Amino acid sequence: MASQAVQPAAVAGAPIKPISPIRAGVDIGAHYTARLHTSFDTIRQLWLRLEETGLCTGHQGLAWVEGIASRLMPKTADLLIVEVNDAATGAPVMLLPLMRRRALGHYVIEWLSCGVCDYSAPLLADARPWTTRSADAAWAAVRAVLPPADRIHVAGIPQRIHGVANPLALLSAAGDSIQIHSGLVMDGEPETLIKRICKSSFAKNFNRHCRRFEQLGGLALVEAETPEMIEEQFGRLLDLRLNRFRELGRFDLLTQAPVVDFYRNAALQGLSDGSVRLFGLRAGQAYLAVMYLLVMKGTLHALLLGIDQEAVANVAPGLTMIGKLMIWGREQGLGYFDLSVGGQGYKQHIGASSYVLAELCEPITLKGRGSTAYIRLRGKTELFVRSRTRLYKAVQGVMRRLRRLKN
Repeated sequence: MASQAVQPAAVAGAPIKPISPIRAGVDIGAHYTARLHTSFDTIRQLWLRLEETGLCTGHQGLAWVEGIASRLMPKTADLLIVEVNDAATGAPVMLLPLMRRRALGHYVIEWLSCGVCDYSAPLLADARPWTTRSADAAWAAVRAVLPPADRIHVAGIPQRIHGVANPLALLSAAGDSIQIHSGLVMDGEPETLIKRICKSSFAKNFNRHCRRFEQLGGLALVEAETPEMIEEQFGRLLDLRLNRFRELGRFDLLTQAPVVDFYRNAALQGLSDGSVRLFGLRAGQAYLAVMYLLVMKGTLHALLLGIDQEAVANVAPGLTMIGKLMIWGREQGLGYFDLSVGGQGYKQHIGASSYVLAELCEPITLKGRGSTAYIRLRGKTELFVRSRTRLYKAVQGVMRRLRRLKN
């Protein structure tokens, strides 16, 4: 049976053995086979083909993932790209970008994300339907070629990929996480988009804010189309975002130089294919908001937003920018605006639909079981705190004060 083909447990404390660039997998119950790649060179052509003709999110574009591996992946970590094929035909089924790293005395295999991927979703070759049985069989093939580790932890798993069930979310070992993500389907004429798909309160405020900004000398949504404009807008984004997060006492990855370097480089690379976009909302000559986005498969993924809340009283530059970008996206023929992970209230105010993300926590060794038990307990504790509004606000207040003191 497919479920029997599982990688043997790692010996605690054993050194990591070198992994060959490609290792052939075992035929798992005549359903799927898998090959392990430890270099992009051996998988590049297939990746680009699946990216073009298959199904994936903007977070699995080859340029984006290669940037993560070269700029953010720990130097001691191992790159693990698993190619899953149909055992009967040999045709590719999906690719999964993973990595193995050392974590507090044990080894963990996780998604190749390093904090800059909202979603853990394989690149699917086609829109074939998946079931828990077929997903488990494919995952058994994956497990058979992975190197020894103490546990596997994959977070941020969307339930669907462009309407197709995500096989990772269907796994028997997967379950709902405490994270949600939100977005809006965009259709019809751009001119009437906001009125048609958003809440009436948002549409009313959006129109009012646009009029107010126009009074300041004109309102313009400006795309960064040159390296100089990228540098200008990205610098403004950093200033606005870090100042805002410092005021709120919130943590931001953009305080870390390698992460800043990653985002800047990805934006500059995006000038060639349009996969990464930077937009600024400008009133007169002043940028009041800047947003960093990915574009893939008809979807506009919002990633980073910097806003100047103090520029104009009683208006919201961030929400105005989102509305303007929705109209721009529809003008480009895009059909979905992804508002990323998190349950911020403004997303419900716009009228976005929210969905629960799945999570995979698989212990392999005794060390792995201990770490997995801690992760699950932490998740349950956070869910308990979040379900009690007063307690959640109190904990948030304490954390903000601590971060302000640290800053």
